[in-house]
Formats: sequence, C-alpha cells, structure tokens
Amino acid sequence: MSTLDATRAELGLVILYLNKAEARDKICRAIQYGSKFLSDGQPGTAQNVDKSTSLARKVFRLFKFVNDLHALISPAPQGTPLPLVLLGKSKNALLSTFLFLDQIVWLGRSGIYKNKERAEQIGRISLFCWMGSSICATLVELGELGRLSASMKKLEKELKGSDKYQNEQYRSKVEKSNARSLALVKAVMDTVVAVGLLQLAPKKVTPRVTGGFGFVSSLISCYQLLPSPPKSKTS
Repeated sequence: MSTLDATRAELGLVILYLNKAEARDKICRAIQYGSKFLSDGQPGTAQNVDKSTSLARKVFRLFKFVNDLHALISPAPQGTPLPLVLLGKSKNALLSTFLFLDQIVWLGRSGIYKNKERAEQIGRISLFCWMGSSICATLVELGELGRLSASMKKLEKELKGSDKYQNEQYRSKVEKSNARSLALVKAVMDTVVAVGLLQLAPKKVTPRVTGGFGFVSSLISCYQLLPSPPKSKTS
C-alpha cells in the first residue's frame, strides 16, 4: 500500500468517527470542559466558549433519552446478579430522565420556553439525575469488575502450568477488565463533575476542578468511541 493509500484509509476512519453524532458531542464536551478549566469561573473568552458549547451540545442530545429508555425495558444479560441488574436499570432510568429534562433546559436557554426560573429548577433536577446515574454506573462497574476478577482467578487455576496469555478466553477477560476499569474511572469523574455543576462542595470542587475532571472524562469517552482494532489472524 502506497503512502497516499494509507493516508486515504486513515482519513476514511477519521470521517467515519466524526460522522458519529456521539463522537462529535464528546469532542464538543472536551472543548466545553477544557474552557471551564481555563476560565475557572471567571468572565472572559473561555467562559463564553464554555457556555456557548454547552448550549450547542444540547442539540446533539435531542431525543437521545430514547436510547436509555430502550435499555431500561430491554432484558439484562443472562446470569447477571439481581443487585447489578437493579443498579443498571436505575442508571438507565436516571440517565433517560436527565436527557429528557435537558431538552426543557435547552428550550429555556434558547428562549422558546419563557419561564426561566422553572427552567433553572428543571436543570438542577436533571443534574441530580445525572449524578445519580453516574453513582449507579460506578457501582455497576465495581460489581462487574469483581465478577470478572473471580472468573479470571478461576481460569488461572485451570490454566496452571501453561501461559495464560496464550489462552484466547483469558485475553478476552483481560480486555473486558481493562474496558470496565476505564469505564469506572469515567463514572467516578462524572460524579465529581456533577457535584461541581451542582455546587454541592464549592470550596473543594471549584470550576477549575470541575473543568479538569470533565475534560479528562470527555477524552475517555472519545477513546471509548474509537473503532476496535481488527484482530490479527493466528496461523
């Protein structure tokens, strides 16, 4: 393959990535929280970028609540313990509520919905829903990591005396564990961001802390949306 063909193929992957509405939303989210980090809550260009990007992102999320509503009514994977099922469904319900209420906030900030005070109240309720969903996500990831760890230890005993990393099932579990660990970090960071946006601990979680955590969380989201690399064929 020539250099031009390789470049064309790479650009094709970039286009596919940017064609995802979710990917564009997370890139905008990184810009939003990066600006919040730079502004530290002070008036200026960075704060204007933060506010305008926040409003623009709400358009990307119109009717997105349907996704989590669908996940809420869909059956859980077989063999999942009841506590994790309930936590997962709670996360879906809270996130779906957040995204639905966020549409009313957008209507208020764009001037279509005239009751600004009510829109602000709804916005605060929606953030509490998002914080709740992030806490549920944290607990789900902790539970799933515990289950994965137990199954990996069991498999290690079965593979005793051989190279466990040559076993496809073990490698698959390691990959899942890494993905779950990253999702756990993101969920914890999103919880801190929600605390910052709600100003529940304004002295500790300042606008700069909120922006920093939100920026890193956004980068993790962008990474999670990258296409999986093709599996190499073993002879």
